[in-house]
Amino acid sequence: MADEIILLDFWASHFGMRVRIALAEKGLKYEYREENLWNKSPLLLEMNPVHKKVPVLIHNGKPICESLMIVQYIDEVWKDKSPLLPSDPYQRAQARFWADYVDKKVPQLYHELGKKIWYTKGEEHEAGKKEFIECLKFFEGELGEKSYFGGENFGFEDVALVPLSCWFHTYESFGNFSVEGECPKLMAWAKRCSQKESVSSSLADPHKVHGFVMEMRKKLGID
Repeated sequence: MADEIILLDFWASHFGMRVRIALAEKGLKYEYREENLWNKSPLLLEMNPVHKKVPVLIHNGKPICESLMIVQYIDEVWKDKSPLLPSDPYQRAQARFWADYVDKKVPQLYHELGKKIWYTKGEEHEAGKKEFIECLKFFEGELGEKSYFGGENFGFEDVALVPLSCWFHTYESFGNFSVEGECPKLMAWAKRCSQKESVSSSLADPHKVHGFVMEMRKKLGID
């Protein structure tokens, strides 16, 4: 009997995109259910009663929550297909460490610094942009001369961070800077990742993301 896989998600969610990439890497078929984050479905509230957030993976009726845990679960259950975590225990621990670091930084990049770039002006806007670029430069330093964060193969750390790249256009538009100009190696990495079908098919359209932020600005009376 085939596995029943359902993904509760929101199209613009950085965290949901991670799960979509992992599922695509494994070549798994699943049912995608778009959630309205302002009017959450009874199923989402039932499957994730603690945080009430997307994404939630439901595998044969059992829910798995939190994006990095979901990606690890997918990697372990379907371990024979395109492994995302290295087999070496030390390398695996390092991959988890850096993915966890990314996971802690992402909310700051979106909710704190992103809002300063998208919704403010003057000194607050410039401070947010400066700190955002500094974060990108830190990631670029960790990448170094490697093709991917774990080495020569696309893996767990890349899955954790690459969804941010589909938001670059929005940051650049409102921040008046170039990610490629500030962090050329990081941008080259993002383009390299996007050459993979699993990534390009899973990331949100950058122009749709920009439109989403524009709508949020209008609702807040900024435009």
